[in-house]
Amino acid sequence: MTSKAKRDPQVIRIGTRASELALRQARLVGRALLAKGIKSELVTFKTTGDKKLDQPLTEIGAKGLFTRELEVALSKNKIDCAVHSLKDLPTESPDGLEIVALLEREDPRDVLVVNRITGAENLDDLPAGSRVGTSSLRRRAQLMARRPDLEVVELRGNVPTRLGKVESGRVHAAILAAAGLIRLGVEQRITMFFDPPDWLPAPGQGAIAIQARNDDSRMRELLLPLDHEATSIATRAERAFLAALEGGCQIPIGALVSEILGTPTLYGMLGDLSGRHIVRGSRVLDPGSPESTGEALAAEIRSRGGSSLLVELRQSSRLPAPQPE
Repeated sequence: MTSKAKRDPQVIRIGTRASELALRQARLVGRALLAKGIKSELVTFKTTGDKKLDQPLTEIGAKGLFTRELEVALSKNKIDCAVHSLKDLPTESPDGLEIVALLEREDPRDVLVVNRITGAENLDDLPAGSRVGTSSLRRRAQLMARRPDLEVVELRGNVPTRLGKVESGRVHAAILAAAGLIRLGVEQRITMFFDPPDWLPAPGQGAIAIQARNDDSRMRELLLPLDHEATSIATRAERAFLAALEGGCQIPIGALVSEILGTPTLYGMLGDLSGRHIVRGSRVLDPGSPESTGEALAAEIRSRGGSSLLVELRQSSRLPAPQPE
């Protein structure tokens, strides 16, 4: 965290993780505030997810792995707002906190990054047995559904670290979020995009959330103008779908609102860890009640085999994780 020097109460304290990507996202908020004449400073934190890089996310197991420390500081008035990747935030906010604004969403898709020596131009070109890195069970399930002949390995760390492991040959390829690569200015490393609805990202992927105390009227007044309505509507549907399935990092769930066919539609998927059983569905988005769209799609997924998949996943005493490197 920053030093405890005497501070100007008019300067907004923005809480953020310390990774370069998180800092860039927080600076986007800082610049948006500065455009309105409001100064800010960044207060950095290391979260549980940042510290436990030697364990798969599925083994750490708790919610809020990348957000809890910021939320505690916010609750204790040590910061005035917190900036998160929306996909990292649990669907239920802690008491006293709320998401006040969402910045306009970056490209929400997943992408494939391939080692230059491997030279594949897309997923189909990867030779059988190639090692593909990811820490996401959702990505693992969808990858196994398409290429069960590949080897999935656990890949943790910040974006530059994961890119470095691809380039060094520790893995032949990796699956990451397009938004992170674009925000870091390394989109040239993208080999291919995984397009919806055949491949779905995490609910809320690509969106930046600004969280504040719900009794802080000053922060609400400052942050509400930063909210991007279309992003808010779409991600509310996606997160309602996630919440209705009671999903977390240990359940392979994907969701995205997209206008692929010209009409805003919520696409969702729920799979098992092997990728052999994936239930998919879609619902036309109701922009006046996006949560009801997400809940209705979740009910449909449950009725078409999703309920039994959820039971199987939750009854597993230990959910299998990708093979460690």
